[in-house]
Amino acid sequence: MAETIYSFRSLFLLLAIVILFAGRYGGATAATRGYIKYKDPKAAIEERVEDLLTRMTLPEKLGQMCQVDRFNFSFFPPDTRHEIFTKYMIGSVLSNPYDTGASPSNRVNVSNTMQKWSLSTRLGIPLLYAIDAVHGHNTFINATIFPHNVGLGATRDPDLVKKIGAITALEVRATGIAQAFAPCVAVCRDPRWGRCYESYSEDTKVVNMMTESIMEGLQGNAPYVADFKTKLAGCAKHFVGDGGTVGGINENNTVADNATLFGIHMPPFEIAVKKGIASIMASYSSLNGVKMHANREMLTDYLKNTLKFQGFVISDWLGIDKITTPPRANYTYSIEASINAGIDMVMVPFQYKEFLDELTKLVNGGYIPMSRIDDAVRRVLRVKFSIGLFENPYAEETLIAEFGSEAHREVAREAVKKSMVLLKNGKTKEDKVIPLQRNVKKIVVAGAHANNMGWQCGGFTLTWQGFNGTGENIARNKAMKIPTGKIRGTTILEAIVKTVDSTTEVVFVEEPNQETSKLHADAAYTIVVVGETPYAETQGDSTTLSIAAPGPDTIRHTCGSGMKCLVVLVTGRPLVIEPYLDTIDALVVAWLPGTEGQGITDVLFGDHPFTGTLPRTWMKSVTQLPMNVGDKNYDPLFPFGYGIKT
Repeated sequence: MAETIYSFRSLFLLLAIVILFAGRYGGATAATRGYIKYKDPKAAIEERVEDLLTRMTLPEKLGQMCQVDRFNFSFFPPDTRHEIFTKYMIGSVLSNPYDTGASPSNRVNVSNTMQKWSLSTRLGIPLLYAIDAVHGHNTFINATIFPHNVGLGATRDPDLVKKIGAITALEVRATGIAQAFAPCVAVCRDPRWGRCYESYSEDTKVVNMMTESIMEGLQGNAPYVADFKTKLAGCAKHFVGDGGTVGGINENNTVADNATLFGIHMPPFEIAVKKGIASIMASYSSLNGVKMHANREMLTDYLKNTLKFQGFVISDWLGIDKITTPPRANYTYSIEASINAGIDMVMVPFQYKEFLDELTKLVNGGYIPMSRIDDAVRRVLRVKFSIGLFENPYAEETLIAEFGSEAHREVAREAVKKSMVLLKNGKTKEDKVIPLQRNVKKIVVAGAHANNMGWQCGGFTLTWQGFNGTGENIARNKAMKIPTGKIRGTTILEAIVKTVDSTTEVVFVEEPNQETSKLHADAAYTIVVVGETPYAETQGDSTTLSIAAPGPDTIRHTCGSGMKCLVVLVTGRPLVIEPYLDTIDALVVAWLPGTEGQGITDVLFGDHPFTGTLPRTWMKSVTQLPMNVGDKNYDPLFPFGYGIKT
């Protein structure tokens, strides 16, 4: 019995010594035992990525590869909305082009609610929230809307484009969103393409210059994001060759030899990669017959292995569905082909449950190797760590005061001024029309484009296909909650009225007829504003490139009647204008200027000189297309780089 008691005493004594020793000397060991490297902001990013990756289950990994539409959050019953993040562990959300928001504060709250649910999961991986922001925060009501890229290409001003990128980033971040699907770095080689206004130029050098500048504005002059509070993660699109499709048909096939591919279409992406672009979006189009969403040679072998791109490759909206014809003819194959080709994050707006089920089966069945899944998730996590999302997951309201500010609108106005291109100024050298006189008795402004904010802004403004009017007539969709109300900004007509002398009578004739010139023969001159109505993507493909009706009749009824006639074209690309050119006294291209119409009158009335030059060749007729600077048979109406300076 004594021996037993002694043994217990010895054990207690030994245990006490161990506890005492651990308390005095084992503090670091105890702390290390609870240390989680991926949560340590001082640890190297790659180490954090690998640590987190080793802790993830297959469902958690696949959730990071899936991006869904925010409307899932709105459509689901309130008590089950969290399951998008807590059950399916979705890693990314996008707002589609109809998700215009009610206010920046409202959107910040929505963003933070989704983020809270993401962070409540086992590993607490933050959500990446993304949106299209291709000419400002264009889908959000009352944001600053800049000229589309074709207009910015006309400025040849990279410093201005950098400012625009920075303002866009600020306004997007003000609404709680961390990534923009921008910049579009396509080199449009055929204006018949419905996305040509998204391209800075037909000339790769111009696109390269603007790509570098817009990226510095959006992301900062550092890989990924320099300052997460004011910058955002960019997305170069669409990889690769979408601006060179046969016939300028959207989503069509691009036939290109190596000289064309690597000399014209690839350089902007190479610059984006060198500048540390966070993500790259695959194109709907094909390259030499191979769908880009399934093109392993380009996505993996060249982009990732040769260029050493470290961010993630994302699909376009339902992009993998279109690998087959018709779309979704074999969805399982589309998933397998796209992931194995190198797509890391798949934009699956609504059918994410089916996508995740099929992807899980393909991985478990060995059709998609685990190494490919790990590579994709590693890239997504790398961006999330690099942009500071783990340390700053929640959106703040500190930037809301800058949203749509007057300072931002002044930069947009500057962009409009510098993008304007003067193609004709008088029928003779001695008979100049511009600068216009502002203190005359009466002027006529003709054409519906003069007083239509939606047409002035073009596609990808509030809605995917743009809108008609002031914004008041956008149909309210109860499910999508599109706001109504006049869009902040100045139409061309409003700008003219503000600019001319207070005693000058401004007569607006929306649709002139044969009597218009007679009725207003006492007017000093007529400003005719015509062009295209809004469109986006395939809906904008055109085989005629004609001025939208009743534009041609508007020109006929106002120009050539004896009264001086200035035509302003509101357009995303060159239009057929030669048949009317002899009757026109002066011709100006305003492109798609955005909300700040005052920039147009700044140059028309001489407050600012015309400095813009054509970013595209202006053809005589569509039969000449495709025709680009440097072509052997180059016979344009106005050559690339043309623009009368004042």
